[in-house]
Amino acid sequence: MTLIDISPEEFCELSESVLRIAADYLKDLSNRAIPAKGTGAEIEQIFRQTPPEKGDPEEALRGLRDAALYSRAQNGRFFGYVLGSGEPAAALADLLCSVLNQNVTAWRSSPAAVTIEKEVVGWIAQAIGCDQFGGILTSGGSSANLMGLAMAREAKLAANECGVPAMAPHAVYASTEAHMSISKAVGLLGIGRENLRLVRVDERFRMIPEALEERMRRDKELGIAPLAVVATAGTVNTGALDPLTEIAEIAAKHRAWLHVDGSYGALAAIAIPGKLRGLARADSLALDPHKWLYQPLDCGCLLHRDPQAARAAFAQSGDYVRPLSEDPIESHAYFEESIELSRRFRALKMWFSLRYHGFESFRESIKKDLQHAQRLGSLIEKTSGLELMAPIELSAVCFRYVGDCNSASPELDRINFDILLRTNQRGRVYLSNATVHSKFCLRACILNHRTTDSDIGEVVSEVLSAAKEVRDASAS
Repeated sequence: MTLIDISPEEFCELSESVLRIAADYLKDLSNRAIPAKGTGAEIEQIFRQTPPEKGDPEEALRGLRDAALYSRAQNGRFFGYVLGSGEPAAALADLLCSVLNQNVTAWRSSPAAVTIEKEVVGWIAQAIGCDQFGGILTSGGSSANLMGLAMAREAKLAANECGVPAMAPHAVYASTEAHMSISKAVGLLGIGRENLRLVRVDERFRMIPEALEERMRRDKELGIAPLAVVATAGTVNTGALDPLTEIAEIAAKHRAWLHVDGSYGALAAIAIPGKLRGLARADSLALDPHKWLYQPLDCGCLLHRDPQAARAAFAQSGDYVRPLSEDPIESHAYFEESIELSRRFRALKMWFSLRYHGFESFRESIKKDLQHAQRLGSLIEKTSGLELMAPIELSAVCFRYVGDCNSASPELDRINFDILLRTNQRGRVYLSNATVHSKFCLRACILNHRTTDSDIGEVVSEVLSAAKEVRDASAS
């Protein structure tokens, strides 16, 4: 046995110790305060050490216990950001993923992993009504958006060899509510952020199709050709759903690539397909199983209707990785359809999770999240001193405390900022923030298979208690 290998018996003993730490974390999760224990300086003091020259198994296990103790608790009252809840069955499969250590570059290097990933991607596509789509798992929505727009750039400009033509101006269109990763992708791809057109939204924060049409028409008159339109299925602030069918018609009319950023909302089509009509009109589609399939991070996905468009954008390889078979199954190479070469066996946890629980369980859990959001919105509207700030399309609920102030008072931004900090410090409920109509808001985003009705009820009571503490502190 080598210096860093361990026997199967030692592995079993070590696994039991690690799983005990994980089980203890889950056992106490509902009762734990959500914020991480300690300040930044205190946590650094715990984990900052000189590199260990000699191994110490007991000390290493103690470090794992500390990592669990000083992590933010993601119980049923965690409503921050747009983050799924990491269901435990998938987490166990992720342990096996690391043990197997498959590099999912191609069938040649990882036959079972490639086969399972193709199967899982097909399941997802079918579940959201995009049956004919292929695709690939990614680290998340940002990388899927980057890859989707890279496919658009190559399909429209063939820029991989000589770069984006300087004398042929093109534009990408997205709403003012588009995710920051769209602007980042446009910059990284050399299209230039000056060529990203942000289109107006309506009172429900959805892209206005007529405004898109008008902007594209004006650009064409100036000699600027449309490259891509990015529609959003679930905006990061409010969960708004762009009118996909109308946008698809406009994109097709102007021969623009249609990319849908459905990182947040596309998987809701498993539960409410009628609300997401038009997904299948996309040329490429980003979605995140680590959001609304509750998978442990990381697990994103890019779906596309034309695998040849993916190969045109990403195929560039050396002889040392070429397939050794001409068999259509055994010659499959993911590195010809992705920006990644080294790739983790992300599909294993989702494949196991879906088989263990079944799509029916996930469908019902998504419906429950949607119902919880509507219930929270109703509680807010019934509570004096709170104001609902945006329609609830999916599971993002934007609201703020107004007390007995005029709702237009500029002081309310500072007050709500302080309430957010105080709510999270109290530890029972965790919220994040959004800016709606230029006003600072509290935001609860419910993507959590652990959330109960009583957890939802605590949001209002905790915010009101935090508001009282803020008022009392300012009065003293």
